[in-house]
Amino acid sequence: MRNVTPIDPFGAVVQSPEPGASLGELPVAELRELVRVEHLVLLRGFAAFGTAEELSRYCEGWGELGQWPFGTVLELVEQQEPEDHIFDNSYMPMHWDGMYREQVPEFQVFQCVRAPGSRDGGETTFSHTARALATADPAELALWSQVTGSYRRKMEYYDSLAVSPLVTAHPTHGTPVIRYNEPVDLGRGEFVNHPDLEFSGPELDRVHQSLRKALYAPENLYAHAWQTGDVVITDNYTLLHGRNAFTARAPRHLRRVHVLGDPPLDNPALVTTA
Repeated sequence: MRNVTPIDPFGAVVQSPEPGASLGELPVAELRELVRVEHLVLLRGFAAFGTAEELSRYCEGWGELGQWPFGTVLELVEQQEPEDHIFDNSYMPMHWDGMYREQVPEFQVFQCVRAPGSRDGGETTFSHTARALATADPAELALWSQVTGSYRRKMEYYDSLAVSPLVTAHPTHGTPVIRYNEPVDLGRGEFVNHPDLEFSGPELDRVHQSLRKALYAPENLYAHAWQTGDVVITDNYTLLHGRNAFTARAPRHLRRVHVLGDPPLDNPALVTTA
């Protein structure tokens, strides 16, 4: 594939060969493999999807889409009186998508409809968990491998309990990865509708501190500063992701679609859902 350059510390950007070229001209099979290898691919300079329906139709070419009560496209935009942090301007802790759902998506597809200002924050953060494990101190890795997280979350779209070992295996090729919902740091300001978390294992304070250090280490963390029109496709099986806080009422509008694996991955962590 042409016009591909690496992103530091991981990922790749595919630049449009000419302003406003159609994303449909890029072979999905090649893009899919690029995401699996690089874990994050930024598509920049291509013609924007004018509607959520256009984005959804494009994503159907990638595979079966995750279905929600609202459809396939989640509109991520700040609400006036949000009932959940995904619709607020607060920071968002690291987590993996689908942890509370019956199936875990392989890919996330984000479209930036409108980007915040360059000084407004709102970067989406991604942590390369396989790399964090591969470079971890052996003593800390031994501790992480003894920890299990229990996560309960209730919101408009589900009321679920998920339980997962901190260190588990990639569902396709078995590479060790981290499945973790980072505890909320209430010192960073108000946080609407936080999940209820419980962890079991030895030296939990040390575990959380060392794990946070690893996930946010510069060599493992990519914070994407959005530009209007960006499309970012990520490997949800390997990465965790979160969000930096942004200026209230800043014009930050993303759309997100989940693409299931082939075959779809039944959620191994899900205990109950409603």
